[in-house]
Amino acid sequence: MLSKKCKYALKAMVGLATVYQKGHLTTAAIAENENIPRKFLEQILLELKRHKLVNSKQGIGGGYYLLKDPNEVSLADLYRIFDGPISLVPCISMNYYEKCRDCEDEVKCYLRKQLTEVRDKTRLSMMEATLQSFLNDK
Repeated sequence: MLSKKCKYALKAMVGLATVYQKGHLTTAAIAENENIPRKFLEQILLELKRHKLVNSKQGIGGGYYLLKDPNEVSLADLYRIFDGPISLVPCISMNYYEKCRDCEDEVKCYLRKQLTEVRDKTRLSMMEATLQSFLNDK
């Protein structure tokens, strides 16, 4: 399940995608348009800025804007930032690998093959779900 933080980040990014290369959106405008608590949104936008997905411009006419084309930012990108690994168990994670404590031999693990397939299908679907695809459905 998506955390509220990840869901709000997705909504904010889709909102920013509507003005990609046309202008900026203020935090207040994003919060109002997407029904996101403003203080929570400010934290989310700072995290997105830290990951170089958005930037901001100060002053009149300023606000936040996307740094990448909406076709290049996926749900997988946002999920990893706010919710962590896509895999269901740590031993198959591509970016957050950890050995499972209860597994003596990963090669013989009967869960590994199926869970790897689930991870791969989930990851592919999440990577195909770009900001642009959400924007197309808006």
